[in-house]
Amino acid sequence: MKVSIITATYNSSSTVANTLDSVRDQEFADIEHIIVDGLSRDNTMEIVRAYPHVATVVSEKDGGIYDAMNKGISMAKGDIIGILNSDDFYADKNVISRVVNTFIETGCDAVYGDLVYVDKDDIEKVIRYWKAGLYRADAFKWGWMPPHPTMFVSRKIYEKFGLFNLDLATAADYELMLRFIHKNGISLSYIPDLLVRMRAGGASNTNLASRIKANRSDRAAWAINGLQPFWFTLYLKPLRKLSQYIKK
Repeated sequence: MKVSIITATYNSSSTVANTLDSVRDQEFADIEHIIVDGLSRDNTMEIVRAYPHVATVVSEKDGGIYDAMNKGISMAKGDIIGILNSDDFYADKNVISRVVNTFIETGCDAVYGDLVYVDKDDIEKVIRYWKAGLYRADAFKWGWMPPHPTMFVSRKIYEKFGLFNLDLATAADYELMLRFIHKNGISLSYIPDLLVRMRAGGASNTNLASRIKANRSDRAAWAINGLQPFWFTLYLKPLRKLSQYIKK
């Protein structure tokens, strides 16, 4: 199996080397790393081009991070597609091997695992631990979702059910997983282990105003798919994050 990893970058010079290192150092050999850059104004591209393992580099104006991800997915040649943001990195050198083995052993459509948020200035300092847990039917109605950076999806699923919806702002990843998993019932396998480390500071969680905006986008994600959540679903979704701050 070939694995394509998509990384969208924009002025990512302070963090992208960690991302590149973590892909380059994977023990699994057949990886296609695709970088889609939004015309960075810093030296992101100089850093990227210093890594010979990178298969494809595109730097051009885009419509934001999800547009860049869509471009990368459309270019991908792998049987499995993963998305690793330019300030995230894999937990160890065996992540992709474990993911591929899980696909082979289970015949599933997608694989996901656990994620930790780390301090942006001290990547050894863990702030939150997102233990994803096993998926159960209707879990999305109870505020559940897998950590998107840990989710690897068969390319045929993107071809069948589509790419990121660019009208959903920061909820585009939520909508895509809701569409794939809850609406269309793709088969999932869970690796109960840490797969990705993410620097804290996501766009949808920085303040109350952005959280309200994200909630509206989450509601739109259900509506455009013709789905009806429980009345409390989208209140429970952010509340589930509180347990992630409990020391593991």
